[in-house]
Amino acid sequence: MKILKSITFATLLFLAVGVNAQSTKDQKIIKDSEKAKEKLMTMEVGLDQFFTNSAGYVIFPNVGKGGFIIGGASGNGVVYENGTMVGMADLKKLSVGLQAGGQAITEVIFFETADDLAEFKDGDFEFSAEASAVALKSGVSVNAKYRDGVAVFALPKAGLMAVASVGGQKFDYKPMMK
Repeated sequence: MKILKSITFATLLFLAVGVNAQSTKDQKIIKDSEKAKEKLMTMEVGLDQFFTNSAGYVIFPNVGKGGFIIGGASGNGVVYENGTMVGMADLKKLSVGLQAGGQAITEVIFFETADDLAEFKDGDFEFSAEASAVALKSGVSVNAKYRDGVAVFALPKAGLMAVASVGGQKFDYKPMMK
């Protein structure tokens, strides 16, 4: 009887952990993404239409960029499809050229259609070298449009960097455990 109770308890514990399979790191990224979205929505920069009308989006609440001639960027984010969280993502960027400094930004990428989002989720998504983000400032109206099915926005959080491109970023996608 005692063994049966132990097995039952272990099974229930396993199921409970399986339902909430996000790591502590993922949970922090999810929380930070929710805070970043709230901040972006209160800035009155026209992003509400992108959040409402896009097929999906990914929010990277804390992207660190830095370099001196050779630079890099990395961050982790949350992927949403039709407003529902569907997975986690990470970005990496390595660049060489005239650049100096360091910066922390929030980056959000909107996907115009389900096919554009599917391309991201397939894992072969990267920005071309000339891609750039719209830099957001509080109180500034943005008339941004999708380019090749994608619209990218960046909100500087701290630091100063002499480069503002997102070109060359590569992404990985991991679906949520069901």
